[in-house]
Amino acid sequence: MAHGGAAAVRSRNAGYIHCPLMNELPAYEGVTRFWHPVLAARALGKKPVRVTVGDKDFALFRDERGTPAALLDRCPHRFAPLSAGFVDAGRLTCPYHGWNFDSHGHGRSPSQPSLTRCDARAMKVAERAGYLWIADADAREETLPEATFSSPFEYMGAYSMRFECPLHVALDNFSEDEHTPWVHTRLGWLASDAPKIEYAAHNFEDRTEVEYRAPQRPGLAMRLFGLGPGALFVNKWVTRFDPVRTDYTITHVLPGGSPSSLVLRAVIFMVPEGKTRTHFRVFVSARDTHPLRSKLTRALAPLVVGLTYKELWDDARFVPTVARTPWSFEGMRLGKYDKPLVHNRKLLERIYLSRRPEAAPPSE
Repeated sequence: MAHGGAAAVRSRNAGYIHCPLMNELPAYEGVTRFWHPVLAARALGKKPVRVTVGDKDFALFRDERGTPAALLDRCPHRFAPLSAGFVDAGRLTCPYHGWNFDSHGHGRSPSQPSLTRCDARAMKVAERAGYLWIADADAREETLPEATFSSPFEYMGAYSMRFECPLHVALDNFSEDEHTPWVHTRLGWLASDAPKIEYAAHNFEDRTEVEYRAPQRPGLAMRLFGLGPGALFVNKWVTRFDPVRTDYTITHVLPGGSPSSLVLRAVIFMVPEGKTRTHFRVFVSARDTHPLRSKLTRALAPLVVGLTYKELWDDARFVPTVARTPWSFEGMRLGKYDKPLVHNRKLLERIYLSRRPEAAPPSE
């Protein structure tokens, strides 16, 4: 049902994606110097799979040992997509003229065995938290960003979600919670409680840190976790740009001031797919000190992951309506909750895109 809804949203808002404003958006050349999660490891079988990071497509495949590998999805011969080919004896074979490549990109031409300079660009691939991550061949695995957390947190699971909007629009949406009562339906507060928001945002040279507090809206899902009337919703997050990702920590304060037993963490990686689409890869961890629920952690994992999925789904349904938001903030009447948006845009340019280095505002 969710995927059908996404198709309907894309259909209704198709005109928002293909518009002149897209011409002002930056290229994503060079972003693969950072590691990006691109595909659930279980989704890569015997056939190659095409993935996109920034402006480039890549063909993922498994070699003769079953080890994942990735090449630029463009045969060096006549630029046919290697992902449309097949794997034979661990070599990725082009569907057009049969040129084939090992996991390092070393190529051979069956029609001209003596031909040299047949190589394709190879990427480095790592597997972590059930996902395949790719980066340039000279990337170091120790620079892989953290996606899950150690004890007392327990890893709940991961999922992907496609947002039909440019990266900067997705980033803007996840830089503030002011939209919560109107876009979301579970976590967060009601519109009538918007004046009660407690808010803080701090800008740093390499990140932003934000915190929201407001009355938790009522709901059955909240009661299952002991969050009845009077509970205070608390959302803290840190956004970084090597690559673009936000680490959310969601907690609640119970009436009387004591913290709730459940702490939810979700790390969201925002992977651009060309200029008009962003693919989210979300890794969910949780901690629950409740005497009963702590013993049922694994059994409750689908519920916990599903709660975050539905929250993001609310965003994914809405953002196509604002997909043509320009890169520039010129003419917009920004409020206090938009403070992180402006700084995040500067960090997106300077760190992730390596464009026009600018001095970041001093930390507060």
